[in-house]
Amino acid sequence: MESYRWLDECLQNQPATKKEFQPAWQAFKYLLRGKMYAYIGVNDKNGRPIITLKLEPLFSEMLRREYADIVPGYYMNKLHWSTVYLDGEVPREVLADIVHTAYKTVFSSLSNKAQRELRDEFNIDE
Repeated sequence: MESYRWLDECLQNQPATKKEFQPAWQAFKYLLRGKMYAYIGVNDKNGRPIITLKLEPLFSEMLRREYADIVPGYYMNKLHWSTVYLDGEVPREVLADIVHTAYKTVFSSLSNKAQRELRDEFNIDE
């Protein structure tokens, strides 16, 4: 996973992100106020490196139609999570945008109070 350091940095650069290792999954989770928006690990069926992200269903469908390396979420709710094969053909810039979208998806699910606190603390624009 060393070759995906840029992706870890991209995830951790999202304001207030916490990174935790999930031993049962052998994966790293990325959370905002305790809510996971992404994890990086390995697909235990084919050994390919993956990132799984929480996304709006319509956006996920569009991405899956456009990129063969974006599939329904691995071991997650297939409607709300999508998995990207990191060794595939999804461009780095696209993946960085998807990471930010996943972050915003979870941010928007937080209470108004929590959103206000984060905006104030991290100067987050809507």
